[in-house]
Amino acid sequence: MDQVRTGELIRRFRTELGLTQKQLAELISVSDKAVSKWECGNGCPDISLLSALAEVFGTNISVLLSGEINKNESENGDMKKIKFYVCGKCGNIITSASGAEITCCGNRLSALEAEKADENEMLRVEDTGGELFVSSDHVMTKEDYISFVAYVSDSCVMLFRQYPEWNVQFNLPLFRSGKLVWYCTKRGLLYQDIRRH
Repeated sequence: MDQVRTGELIRRFRTELGLTQKQLAELISVSDKAVSKWECGNGCPDISLLSALAEVFGTNISVLLSGEINKNESENGDMKKIKFYVCGKCGNIITSASGAEITCCGNRLSALEAEKADENEMLRVEDTGGELFVSSDHVMTKEDYISFVAYVSDSCVMLFRQYPEWNVQFNLPLFRSGKLVWYCTKRGLLYQDIRRH
C-alpha cells in the first residue's frame, strides 16, 4: 500500500461525500487525528479498518490498497449513478445503470433528477436491531402518493413498490450507508442519505 496515494484517495472520497474528517472518523470508530494522518500520507489505515472504509466510500478494498480508481471501476458497476424513469401513463418504473433511451406507452421518457428531501419530507428510518424499518406519514391518496422507494448503494439497488391508500412501511437489511430514493406523484424524485454510526 502506497500511503501517500491511499491518503489522497481517502481525502478525495471523503470530500466527494461531503464528510469532515471528524464525521468519517466517527463512522469507522477512529479519531479525526488518524484520518488526518492518513490523508497527509503519514500513515495507513489498519487492515481491520479497510472493509469499513470501503463500505462508507462505496468502493472495494483493492481500490483503497492500490490508491487509485481503475477507469473501468469508475464507469461501470456504480449503482449510485442509477437513473430512474417513471411512465406518466401506466406508472411503470424503469431503471438504468448508465445512459439509455427509454420509451413506454409510446412516449420517450427522460431520467428523473432527484432533489434532496426537506426535513419534513424525509422518510423515517429506525434501527430495529438487525433491520431498518422505513416508514412515512405521506397522505398516500390516489392523486398524491409515493409510487416506489429504492435503497441505493454502490453495488446494490432494492426497489420497494408502493400503492395509493397503503401506508409506506417496509424493512430493509441493516446497511452502514447508502441513500433512499423515492418518487412522489406530486413532488417528483426525492432522496435522503442513510448513515449508520
